[in-house]
Amino acid sequence: MDIAGIRLKNPVMPASGTFGSGQEYSGFVDLNRLGAVVTKGVSCVPWEGNPAPRSMETASGMINAVGLQNPGIDVFIERDLPFLRQFDTKVIVNICGGTVADYLEVVERLSGQEIDMLEINISCPNVEHGGIAFGQEPGMVEYIMKEIKKKAAQPVSMKLTPNVTDITEIAKAAEAGGADALSLINTITGMRIDVKKRAFCVANKTGGLSGPAIKPIALRMVWQVCRAVNIPVIGMGGIQTAEDALEFIMAGAAAVAVGTANFRNPYAMPEIIGGLEKYMEENGIRDLKEIRGIVS
Repeated sequence: MDIAGIRLKNPVMPASGTFGSGQEYSGFVDLNRLGAVVTKGVSCVPWEGNPAPRSMETASGMINAVGLQNPGIDVFIERDLPFLRQFDTKVIVNICGGTVADYLEVVERLSGQEIDMLEINISCPNVEHGGIAFGQEPGMVEYIMKEIKKKAAQPVSMKLTPNVTDITEIAKAAEAGGADALSLINTITGMRIDVKKRAFCVANKTGGLSGPAIKPIALRMVWQVCRAVNIPVIGMGGIQTAEDALEFIMAGAAAVAVGTANFRNPYAMPEIIGGLEKYMEENGIRDLKEIRGIVS
């Protein structure tokens, strides 16, 4: 399994923000078993995140408004990266920021580190342009991608927001800027109201909806993007089982990321990997490339 020149032992990895940097899950999941570990978003300085309450279940998923809380790049390099390098798995570092300079600072700090890929979270609010997310403007996506590629020592995947009119335009802009891969989708903006308290369920009022509810939307967007670009796609959004993962692969994804399912079942990823292996054995498939993008 190859993505942007990075050889993965299998196509399964956690979605950023759902697995920390692996420490919390290492008692449940053998990190050596995973294709890669994708870290929680890392910023140039510590971010406190949003006020509580910050998450709430829905009928078929969850809403979160954590706000990308993280201890910053210094702590990540000193504490989290040495932990991850103990394992025989690829390390993909998710990067967040409020300005282009924020992103570039983290990219430069990581240029000399032993990591395999960068994932750029362009769903972050652009504080220089009134809070509109970087990933909602094709011109900005292409610009920031070009700037990051000037500094990056590792391959770069852009993580796309679904909160746009046409995700293929954003995908093509990222490819034009030099992206080596794409990750999609991020969460969909949603809301819950507590009718007894007559108040919003999360303090931020809105949050990111994830889980099974968004899978059909994610699958459709992955299929569209895989037909629109010539770079590999890491598909995510509501994946809970090997069958879910196979749908994304058949839609064209080169790999898949598992997010919300990890909260419900910490063994979700090893089970999905086992399920993929069983499917391949039962169907005489030697390489998942044989079925990647098989639907037309």
